[in-house]
Order: sequence, then C-alpha cells, then structure tokens
Amino acid sequence: MDPFALAFIAIAAVLHAAWNILLKTAGDPLRTATAGMVAACVVIVPGALVAWLLTDRPAIPPEAWLVGLASGAAETAYFVFLAQAYRVGDLSVVYPIARGTAPLIAVAIGVLILDERLAPVSWLGVVLLLAGLLVVQRPWRMLGRGGTAPAGTGFALLTGAMIATYSAFDRVGVQMVPPWLYAAIIWPAMAIGLVGVDRVRAWRRRTEAARALASGGVAVEVVDPPIDRPRAIVGGLLTFAAYGFVLAALARAPLAIVAPLRESAVVLTSLWGVLRLGEAADRREVTFRIGGSVLVLAGAVVLAIGR
Repeated sequence: MDPFALAFIAIAAVLHAAWNILLKTAGDPLRTATAGMVAACVVIVPGALVAWLLTDRPAIPPEAWLVGLASGAAETAYFVFLAQAYRVGDLSVVYPIARGTAPLIAVAIGVLILDERLAPVSWLGVVLLLAGLLVVQRPWRMLGRGGTAPAGTGFALLTGAMIATYSAFDRVGVQMVPPWLYAAIIWPAMAIGLVGVDRVRAWRRRTEAARALASGGVAVEVVDPPIDRPRAIVGGLLTFAAYGFVLAALARAPLAIVAPLRESAVVLTSLWGVLRLGEAADRREVTFRIGGSVLVLAGAVVLAIGR
C-alpha cells in the first residue's frame, strides 16, 4: 500500500476522533455541526478559489458537480443522523456502530448487488466486524423484560449508511477533479444543507410554542439550543483537515482500502467515552465497549487486507 496514503489515513483518524469528541461535548450536536461546517466553508472556498486561479483554472466537468452535490447531500443527512444519535446516546456506543456499519454495507452491496466474491480472509473481516457491533450493542439484552437497544443505535445505523453512501461518491469525485477542488464543491453544499435543516428545526420550535400559547398555554421564550461556538469552529476545522486527508488518500488508494482503515478512530473515541466522559457504569461495561471497538477495528483492517 502507498505509504503516503497510509499516513494520510492515520492522521485523518486522529483528527476525526477529536472532531466527534467535540461534537458530543460542545452543546447541541446539530448546531455544533452547522457552526463547524460553516466555519470550515469560510476557509475552504476562498482558498480553493485562489488555488483555482493560480493553477490555470482547471475545468470542472458537470459530472463532478453532480457527484459533489450528491455527496454534500449525503453528508448533510449524515450529520443530521449523527447529531440525533449523540443527543440521546453515548459516544462509545454511537461511534463504533456508525463507523462499523459502513464497511459492512459496502460489502453487502458488493456481494448481493454487484455479484462480487470475497476471499476467505475478507469473510473473517466481516465476522469480526459483526462480532464487534454485537459486543457494543448486545442486542440479546432486549430479550429480557423491559430490555431495549442502547440509546441512539437506530440513528447510528443510519449514520453508517450515509458514510457508505458519501464514501462511494467521493471515490468517484476525486478521480474527476483534484481533492481540494472537489472539497470546495462538497462543503458549501453541506453547509447550506445544515443551515437549512437548523432553520427548519428553529421554525418548528417557534410554531410549537405559538400553538401552545394559542391553546391557552403559557408563553414560552423560544431560544436556540446552546453550543460552545469556539469549540464548534475548531471542530469544523478539524473535520475539514481530516476529510482533506481522506480525499488525498482516496486519490492514491482504492475505497476498499481507505474506508476500512480510517475506522481506527473507533478505539480512540471509545477510550475517550468510557475513560473521560464516564459513559460506562462498571468495568464490565468498559470491557464490552472497548473490546467491541477493537473488534470493529480488527474487522475493518482484515477486510482491507483481504481485498
């Protein structure tokens, strides 16, 4: 494997883990994501414009615009689902499920739809990924009286589906235009989408308050959920840097290699969740969450090697 691509993936994993920790801890996750993506957009677009002017204005094929906009839409949905998952669930549960689901979806599409064949080693990777997700979720707990899935599991699974979707778009997009130029297409689309979702959410809050008042309730001041804006902006710049390294890696290595290896961040986030955020109630829970995350990482790596 290209050593530069491997280095890019490792850096991206660390930066992405840091961004998700900020997203979980900096206040309302959706508003944090929106503020962060807008801040990153302010940096990306002018920089890309200057670079475009200084590099003889490379042409952008219409197909690249379409792929970039589609990826931006999928990224918007990704943040909406991830924000909801973090709003109700733990970092050490949501992140491993979301990141572990994505390569499994890619494998399912390849085997069931594209009629691809996996080597025995790749099937071992699939088994390890499934085992890791099962250890983190422990769905057998739902069999008992009053048993439920860990909070945020459903939205984490939807997040994984969006990761698989935008990763596929991005692999195509960076083959059409340079990664920095492709990022300048994605980010405005994603930032505009998130601002739109946030404004719709604010409108719904005002509408619900007005209806409550009209039905004889007490007037309630409608305010936006609080966020730590400086941390949100830093997080946005971190995720921009992480995504830039991923795009650079995709330009040098196949999606089947890049997508699984970038999931090494699952162990970092799980450790942070259980050790710093106190998400695990006891040592047994710590073992399950960290152990499941290690299995997810091992499965992703084995799957990459098997490809």
